[in-house]
Amino acid sequence: MLAVIKTGGKQYLVSPGQKIKIEKLKDKEGEEVIFDQVLLLEKEGKLEIGAPFIDKAIIKGKILKEGKAKKVVIFKYKPKKNYKIKKGHRQLFSEVEISEV
Repeated sequence: MLAVIKTGGKQYLVSPGQKIKIEKLKDKEGEEVIFDQVLLLEKEGKLEIGAPFIDKAIIKGKILKEGKAKKVVIFKYKPKKNYKIKKGHRQLFSEVEISEV
């Protein structure tokens, strides 16, 4: 079983038992989460494509942990103008285990 879900402005290819890191969700650790924006669903060799989403299709998962990703360094520089800016950013994420498709 495979499915393509949309969450956090991105699309993810998921299957049962898989762990994925997605944009931070409002739910807490240990809670169950339901993804209802299913774009594509493959069951027993049959492919179902949504327009844009598949009706009555849901993907269930459980939030394992929340955290911050590695730091991304942003460095801006303009030669001969004495202009240098260094910034850092750490994106928040939720790690979800897909339990049911």
